[in-house]
Amino acid sequence: MKQKKLGVLGGMGPAATSLFFERVIENTVASKDQDHIDMVVLNHATIPDRTRAILEDNKEPFLQAVKKDFEIFEVAGIDNIAIPCNTSHYFIDEMQEMTSINIINMIEETVSFIRTQFGSNAKVGILATDGTINTGIYQEECHKYNMKAHIPNVHDQQKVMQTIYDFKADKPVDVYGFEQIIANLMENEKCDCVILGCTELSCIDISDHLRPYCVDAMQVLVNESIVLSGKKIKNRAVVSNKA
Repeated sequence: MKQKKLGVLGGMGPAATSLFFERVIENTVASKDQDHIDMVVLNHATIPDRTRAILEDNKEPFLQAVKKDFEIFEVAGIDNIAIPCNTSHYFIDEMQEMTSINIINMIEETVSFIRTQFGSNAKVGILATDGTINTGIYQEECHKYNMKAHIPNVHDQQKVMQTIYDFKADKPVDVYGFEQIIANLMENEKCDCVILGCTELSCIDISDHLRPYCVDAMQVLVNESIVLSGKKIKNRAVVSNKA
């Protein structure tokens, strides 16, 4: 496949965008600079909050902000766009209508991976923002494959949101408490795997004994971005949240 340019619509949040960029470089088979993927990374940190846009039913400020980014990508000759933000994919149909450039659907790719790895009868735990949970985008995608989707109880969901926003605010993150939520989904709710459905959660280093059951949506997006750019993924590149 001919090498293609990748556009990265980032800033949601900046640390997650940085990690995505690093993972693309680390997981691309390359022996010299010229073997890597040409990327245009827009760290659009001032994009309106995606969860708030959904919960307040006010999508226009978000859509108007990203429209300008797509115009930049078109001028730059981008072939595929990666958006390392799960919640923003609620608007993917409307975003795709704004541009002729293919937007990689992280939600679809993640659930497709789970079906391949864990089977069509898998029970899938979903850890994500309130916005992502409330839209049901992961739940609906799981149901397409007849897989069971399970969301945390209210108390655990509050902890998930606290974890996400503590990380965004550069505050100490209760990693142990977050891991207990994962363990509960695996042991008590009998989930076969858990989706790390927020890119901030991809930045947290999960313990080795839990990592095999965590499907990191960002890593799925990284892998698909590499393949669609005409490059090969390193053998060591697995779907996990190991930073």
